[in-house]
Amino acid sequence: MTDLKNENPLRAEKRKKLHELRKEGINPFPYSFERTSYVKPLIEKYADKLQAGEKVPDSHQKIAGRLMTLRSMGKASFFNLQDQSGRLQIYIKLEELTPEDRKAFDLVDLGDIVGVEGSLFKTQKGEFSLHAKSFKILTKTLEPLPEKFHGISDVEIKYRHRHLDLISDEDSRKVFETRSRIIREIRKWMEAKGFMEVETPTLQPLYGGAAAHPFSTHHRALDMKLYMKISPELYLKRLIVGGFDKVFEIGKNFRNEGIDRTHNPEFTMMEWYEAYTDYNYQMNQFEELVAHLAKTITGSTTVMYQGQEINFAPPWRRLTVFDGIRQYANLDPDNAPDDEIFHACRKAGADLDKPGRRGEMLMELFELTAEKHLTQPTFVMDHPVEISPLTKIHRQDSRLVERFEPFCATMEIGNAYSELNDPEEQYARLKEQEAMRTVDEEAHPMDEDFMHAIDTGMPPTGGVGLGIERIVMLLTDRPSIRDIILFPTMKIQR
Repeated sequence: MTDLKNENPLRAEKRKKLHELRKEGINPFPYSFERTSYVKPLIEKYADKLQAGEKVPDSHQKIAGRLMTLRSMGKASFFNLQDQSGRLQIYIKLEELTPEDRKAFDLVDLGDIVGVEGSLFKTQKGEFSLHAKSFKILTKTLEPLPEKFHGISDVEIKYRHRHLDLISDEDSRKVFETRSRIIREIRKWMEAKGFMEVETPTLQPLYGGAAAHPFSTHHRALDMKLYMKISPELYLKRLIVGGFDKVFEIGKNFRNEGIDRTHNPEFTMMEWYEAYTDYNYQMNQFEELVAHLAKTITGSTTVMYQGQEINFAPPWRRLTVFDGIRQYANLDPDNAPDDEIFHACRKAGADLDKPGRRGEMLMELFELTAEKHLTQPTFVMDHPVEISPLTKIHRQDSRLVERFEPFCATMEIGNAYSELNDPEEQYARLKEQEAMRTVDEEAHPMDEDFMHAIDTGMPPTGGVGLGIERIVMLLTDRPSIRDIILFPTMKIQR
């Protein structure tokens, strides 16, 4: 509650009008309003059919929304009403209102939520409008709206007070409508392919499926430590073992990591697993899905992202990690000694004090030198075995695994494997990861329950993860992940 002694003048004036409404016996917060339509359908149905000065016969409508602008012209007024679908000009003559409605209109402010009832027409200047014969305040507001109604320029306000951003910026609302549409379209596409949508636990006794720092909590009744999900992978694989051949999940993951242009601690991921397939099959399926989304959402497989034309049409470029190192780091990953790789990493900007495992250094060298060049959609494939404990050994090179990471606009937008299903090899890999945990908290913990499932037998399987936020960024031309998360993680204001 605001300290009324120090309340700013605009809020104080709005509060005064709120109290005046109550004194007049007008409820400033009624329980409901019988709305008959939204703005956009009315515009689409009638606006083009009218000439200037014409009325829509028998067009009695009740609409509700936020009062965004107000022009008073003596005994008549015009204001813009905004609902979820759009804005409509409202025309009111005070003499046509009841005394109660007239008093309510006298005490209205910008930002108040109102309901009007009347008929549709076009003004002499050709603006489609509603001639209101009834006016009700449905919510009397106390907080003034931002002064500018074309969007909030202060990104701190946009992200911290998303409600103000959505009220004042139509483009921002469209971004989140598009995000919802993208997720709906993904579900339709997956279900058409025969996948079943499932849910896995958010609170888990062990975290796994990715290299990440977890969030943890304590369950009081069971007196046990639990971790928030960093990936649904190990649970989805259990479902493949159980006989569901095609499963997917769209849900939140939580990783206790830094925040930047492409990372938020809480984010939405889709993972799918498909029995009897491998990473080659899933590469084709991944590019097919993303191209379909681009075409469905934007009308074309070619989109503009931050001034750069991106072409999602298959086939995408295939680039192995080793070929990327040869091309962009000018180093031979097959024959270079470890010391040379270490110095190449240091030169590229790696924070390494001493040489590490060969595969890890090679991957870091690729990340530092190659990823910044991956503007067009590219599958980075065939990673070193040291960094992929849940992935099958490459069938042609035992130093590598069958893994791909799709990149676009220099962002990683997914991750996929030919899933490891050899129980002895999987156990050995997890034991190796477990031994590393004394020096690397992100190393994968041993999960005996997961091993029980793999021991039971998982068929050959291709598994894929797709970052929802990064796909939304690409298809809405937004530079920051915070632009497409309704409520991004923010530091508490003191």
